[in-house]
This record gives sequence, structure tokens and C-alpha cells, in this order.
Amino acid sequence: MRDKGRIFQLYKTLFLTALLFSSTYLTAEEVTPKPAASEDVVINLTPVTEVSAVAVTNTSWEDKNLPYDVYNHPYKIALFNTANGEDGERLWSQTKSVAWYGVGVAGFLAVLPESVTNWESSDEGLAEKWWDNVREGPVWDRDVWYINYIGHPYFGGVYYQSARKSGYRQWDAFIYSALMSTFYWEYGIEAFAEVPALQDLVVTPVLGWVYGEWAFNQEKDIVQGGGTVWGSEALGSTALFFLDPVDSIGYSINQLVGKQVVIAGTGYVGIQEVGLPDGSSETQVKINLRYAMGNGKSNSTKARSDMYNSAGIEDPVDFGIVGFSAGYAYLNLDEAWGLESGWAPTFSLGLYFTPAFSSRLNYSRGEMKQKTTAERSIYENYSVDVQYYFNAKNDFRPYINLGLGEALKDEDRDIKTFQTNAGLGIYYKLHRNWALQLDWQHYYGSTLSANDDRATGQVIYRFGDGER
Repeated sequence: MRDKGRIFQLYKTLFLTALLFSSTYLTAEEVTPKPAASEDVVINLTPVTEVSAVAVTNTSWEDKNLPYDVYNHPYKIALFNTANGEDGERLWSQTKSVAWYGVGVAGFLAVLPESVTNWESSDEGLAEKWWDNVREGPVWDRDVWYINYIGHPYFGGVYYQSARKSGYRQWDAFIYSALMSTFYWEYGIEAFAEVPALQDLVVTPVLGWVYGEWAFNQEKDIVQGGGTVWGSEALGSTALFFLDPVDSIGYSINQLVGKQVVIAGTGYVGIQEVGLPDGSSETQVKINLRYAMGNGKSNSTKARSDMYNSAGIEDPVDFGIVGFSAGYAYLNLDEAWGLESGWAPTFSLGLYFTPAFSSRLNYSRGEMKQKTTAERSIYENYSVDVQYYFNAKNDFRPYINLGLGEALKDEDRDIKTFQTNAGLGIYYKLHRNWALQLDWQHYYGSTLSANDDRATGQVIYRFGDGER
């Protein structure tokens, strides 16, 4: 299936169904949906240091007072052993909620008429179609920009928050998002419909990290502001749902079945100024606790600090390692392409793990003039590269680059060549968030024997606090 409209339809239907399902239980009086029995307590006291959370947990990494040796190996993954007290039970519950809900919606779409879903009919069995698509990929797909670069990062951020709010570091939450977007979606549900896409494998978790951490902090601001947006609790409830729909869906499922089958929710402390009858005002601390009643499995009672007030030490790995670059490349093309050399815009998205090491997805695309006619053809090159930087403690860093990818002409997958590339470059740090980069790469094409050269100049932006 080549028509990407059906995938957009699946996203749209999944999201709108979840919104309809969850919003049934949202009222203007509630910041988040309540389980069967709950209690809001407004207590005037300063300060509040601990909240007792019964059954419902919604922790975060900032809850934890951890020793410094936790960060001796900042890229060590804790997803599978919860070595630092992460809430693995909550994350597993959230994972099952996302997985079964997505499978159910995809199954529902599969039985609808083709005119509704845009799914192409086929005589192939589902297993055979899935294997054919997996075997063919990954490829560079042709989704419209808002699906690839808004839709995919949004859902990557949804995955990210499931782990982040279960007490995992940013790095663990990124790895979780990468695993979910790769194996649950690209090589799972979506592979029954189309070939996995290379840029989706990278963009979904990487930009999902950026969006997910931003959404986490936006939710913090809304909750600490009393659960309102522009003075409206209804807008606050809606915003909280869009920022983290997984929690909202989990709440709704618990309410629907009458017991806690999904371990999810938000307990929080809200601080706001409240007007008094005599015209004065006072600061009130609103302790909002959620209790899921029923015979479902629940967590034991535990005390914890306000989930959003940072109590730990700063994690050295945050979304500041994500970098986006844009610039122009001069493409010196091999005769085998039949195209004249020229300039083309180029972009990259990467992870700058340390000052000495990074990895990026690069993409260049230009309309090049054919040598035998006045017409123009599209030349594309994309590659996954790694870089090693010398002189890493200084702003000026020479580096070497190695990578592999593909080049093709006129978006024709039958006219393409697998390429390996190697080259040299110069990286200059202007600011913790900004840098300039110049490099030269040689590409060797194995299929067409097309040996291309590319000289590139780019501006790099690092998200968040950038390079610390």
C-alpha cells in the first residue's frame, strides 16, 4: 500500500476516538478524571512537603534524592531492572494500555469499507503482507510534512511521557519511546499497511523527546497554576489531556470497568491565590489525591514529595543533546547520474552524546539539470552518520565522519544506489545552543558505481540548555 492517507486516517481516528472516550468523563470541575471515589482537600498551610498517594502513582525522576554515583554511567539503561526505584509497574500498565488500544482501533479500521479508510484491498494474508513490508524497508517515505514532523513527534512524546512520569530519567524515557515507536508502530501495526520509514524511525523518538519534555513541563505549569488555562478549568482539563492522553485514557478505562486495571493518574499539589469575602486574598495549597476503588490490583501506600518540584541532582543527559541543523551542500555528482552538479539544501537531526561523539540522520535534496536536456531531475541523498571530534574540550573541533545510506533519482526506488561515505569536517561552537559546521564527504555507490562528493555548510541548533 502506497497511499499514506490511510495512515493519517488511522492516526486521526485513534486520537479522536481516545478524545471522545476520555472527554466523556471530563467536567469543568475536574483537572483530571476521577476514579470511582475520590477526594479533593483544600488545606491552608505553608509549605507542603509530602503528599500521601494511595493506589494511583504518577512519579517523576525529580522525586528522587539520589546519590551522585547514579550518574557515573549516565547512558546505562534502567528500563528493565528499575535500579533506581522507578515505577516499572506503572510503565508496564501504560504500555499495555497503549498497545491494546492501538490494536483495537487498527482492527476496527481493518473491517471498514475501503472508501472510508483508504486501505487497499489485497489477496495477501496479513502475515505475508507484514513480512514483505518489513523485508523491503526501511525506505524514505513520502508522507506530507505535518504527518512526519508533527504527528510522529507528538506520538513519540506520548510514549516518552509514559516512562518519564513513571520515575525514569530522560535517557530511559527516550529509549522507551524509541522501542515503542520502532517495534510497536513502525515494525508492528504500521508494517501491516506499509514499508517502515527511515526518517520515522529517527524523528519519532528524537523529536518526541523534545516535545515530550516540553509537554511534561507545560503540564507542571498548568497543575501548579491550579489546573486552569486562561482562567478556565475546562481549558485546563483539555490541555492536560492533549499533553498526556495516556493518563486520561487510563483513567477512563478504570472508571468504565469500575476497578483499577490501569495504574495511572495524576496526584499533585496546586498553589494559587484565592480571594476572600473581605476583599483580601491568601495563598492556598490544594492537595489533590485520586483513589481508584474496586478489586483491581493497586500499589501500596507511599509518601512522596510534590511530583513536579525538583528534589534531586541534575541529570547530565537531557534533551539538550538533540540537535537540528540546516544549510546548503554543493553536490559534485558522478557521470552515472547524467545530472549537472549544483547546490541543494541539506538538513540533519542528531544526538550529540558527548563533545567528542555524535550521530546524525542527514538528508539532501536538489533539483539538478539533466546534461542532455533542459529538464530537471530530483536527486536525493540520505545517510545515517557517526562523528568523532578531536580537541573536544575546545570550541574549535575538527572531526571525522563515517556513514551509510542511499541516493536516488526522481524518487524512483528502482533507480537508486546504496552508498557508504567518509569525510572530514570542522565544528565551531558559537554558544551552548548554536554551532557552525563545514565538512566534505565522499560517497561511494555500490549499485550504480556512482561516486559523489559533497561539500556542506550548516548551522546547528541544540535544544534545551544545549551543550553544558
